Amino acid sequence: MKIIRETLSFDELKQMAVGLFGDLVKAVVDVDKQIMAVDAELHADLEAFLLDNGSKQKSLWGINLYPEMAGSDFIEFDSMINMRPSQNNRSRSVESEEIRKKIIEIVLRRIKQ
Repeated sequence: MKIIRETLSFDELKQMAVGLFGDLVKAVVDVDKQIMAVDAELHADLEAFLLDNGSKQKSLWGINLYPEMAGSDFIEFDSMINMRPSQNNRSRSVESEEIRKKIIEIVLRRIKQ
């Protein structure tokens, strides 16, 4: 697991994908701190890692990254940690368009093509 506070190259992301799932890397984005954790088997592990490093649970959202795809199409909003009825998010996706946009901006800033 790794916290991305600066940038990560697509080549590094591709290597992470090959190491675990072949075509994807699980990630959790902190929309307040504008950082992300990557490279674990479960989003819950990444979430716990960020919580241990000072993040707040309400700010964390799970995504999958597909490094073989281009642009924002490589981001998939699908994680069990996203199910939060208390935040009006009742599915594994990220239902708030505002939060989705923040996540996309953070990911595109942190991962360099």
